[in-house]
Amino acid sequence: MGDADAALVAGEAPPSRSQRLSRERVVEAALAHIDANGLAGLSMRRLGSDLGVEAMALYRHVAGKEELLDAIVEHLMATMWADEEIKQQPVHGWQDFLQRLAHGVRRVALAHPQAFPLVASRPTEAPWLRPPLRSLDWVEVFLRGLTDEGFTDEAAVAAYRAFTSFLLGHLLLEVSIRGADVGPLDVLEPAEHDPSALDPFPLVRRLRPGLSDDRSAVEFEESLESLLDRLTLVRTEHLER
Repeated sequence: MGDADAALVAGEAPPSRSQRLSRERVVEAALAHIDANGLAGLSMRRLGSDLGVEAMALYRHVAGKEELLDAIVEHLMATMWADEEIKQQPVHGWQDFLQRLAHGVRRVALAHPQAFPLVASRPTEAPWLRPPLRSLDWVEVFLRGLTDEGFTDEAAVAAYRAFTSFLLGHLLLEVSIRGADVGPLDVLEPAEHDPSALDPFPLVRRLRPGLSDDRSAVEFEESLESLLDRLTLVRTEHLER
């Protein structure tokens, strides 16, 4: 038997403690399993096998697979906020603020391409949000940053819709190239909305009418026109060379 006291003095954790289950360890193991095997490969039984425990032991830490998937999204977002490049409020103007947010989300997507589709597919506390996004904290930070920089409520909503549509569309395509399954996902029907769930997100609550308005057709046409205008400039630039 080894010298446990000497191991502690050397800074080594006791083996029994290092193997003890926790919610954080379960979530991290689930994310690692998805990274290695894809989202469809995750089950409580397989995760238990990875951790060397029976599947039932996992239910002491998560109520089931659906709660586990939501916890994975929360973990991904926490990883993004821990990125020192990300600012939760504009420091060098709104464009720098949005560039940092976009690159932060992209770094998460590239680090965990198999799990990233969960960010857009999991039900939120605001099922009316368009485009849908699991992290209302991210939405609140986005809206607050732009309104602090002089955007009106209407302009901030329009910016959220355009920016998020671009970001999610591009990154879902990018992770699909890296092997992620972005086909039809097992998305739950949203539960009955609890108004108190929005208490930590006053801007999301205030701007709900605009954020819930389905303007998909109009926004598609506007985005297409903007793209065609950009391609006209590209064509002209190349002709003038």
